[in-house]
Amino acid sequence: MLSWIGDPISKSYNHFAFKIDENDMGYFSEKIQSLGLDILPGRNRNNAEGQSLYFYDYDNHLFELHSGSLDERIKHYKMCDSLSKL
Repeated sequence: MLSWIGDPISKSYNHFAFKIDENDMGYFSEKIQSLGLDILPGRNRNNAEGQSLYFYDYDNHLFELHSGSLDERIKHYKMCDSLSKL
């Protein structure tokens, strides 16, 4: 549980990230939208990196739901780096 006494904190990019299954991304997106939470536009990603959904809660805490893993992302970037050296 996150708690804050006083006015909500200001918005920043500091955030908590949670790994979810890619098949659940639509479900969570709909739920978050139905709560009226602020959803940030995602950045353009290569599909190999997975999908991310960033949103602020009512107290301006930023959360990320991500469908990929750090290992998958590193593997993708290493492959891109290797190809660029050809």
